[in-house]
Amino acid sequence: MQWAILVRSRESNIEIPDYLSGIDLRSFPGLLSDTFMSGATAKLPVPVPAPTSRRLAIGRMIATALLLAGCCGNLYAGQAKPKMHDNRHEIEQLEEAWRNAVLKSDTTAMSALLSDDYIAITASGTLQTKDEALANLGRRHVITLDISDRKVRFYGKTALVTSLANVETTTAEGDTSGSFRYTRVYVRNRQGKWKIVSFEASRIRQPGERRKHDSVTNTK
Repeated sequence: MQWAILVRSRESNIEIPDYLSGIDLRSFPGLLSDTFMSGATAKLPVPVPAPTSRRLAIGRMIATALLLAGCCGNLYAGQAKPKMHDNRHEIEQLEEAWRNAVLKSDTTAMSALLSDDYIAITASGTLQTKDEALANLGRRHVITLDISDRKVRFYGKTALVTSLANVETTTAEGDTSGSFRYTRVYVRNRQGKWKIVSFEASRIRQPGERRKHDSVTNTK
């Protein structure tokens, strides 16, 4: 009987069927028996590759995951940029509304721009509340207000605006024209509207202006 005829291997001292004696056991050192033998399994040192269909399925899954990741990233970037652009455009419109309100001494329009807890630091260093700012707006006449070098920065729900203003204006106290650096702070309230909460004006002194002031002080 063929199953009973065994040959002893020189390499591993393992008995194998006669019809497998032609196999080079040095190439398959882990081969114990033919898989047709009852209760025995074949051990092969070479890994069996996954079926082609399985490899293709895994490849499709990886490609789909990468594609979805790329789409989500592009979608997020596409949403973030328009939002920032819209916020900047809205602040620039409010800045223009503030300028028009100053030129027209429009207290109603200015009141809509300022928050109830608005506070300002004037060029002379005094503090102004919202009511005081509105009252002061009606007491002066601004002839020109040219804004340049405007910069807008965002910090969450806060927008910081700096600009250069050349102003020609008259008040009951006299001419207050000059160049100023403006700083305005906007905060988005619970209703989603931007409101001015703080304002500061700093006069830009012309060459010789400070020396003239110092000379007058020294003569006293």
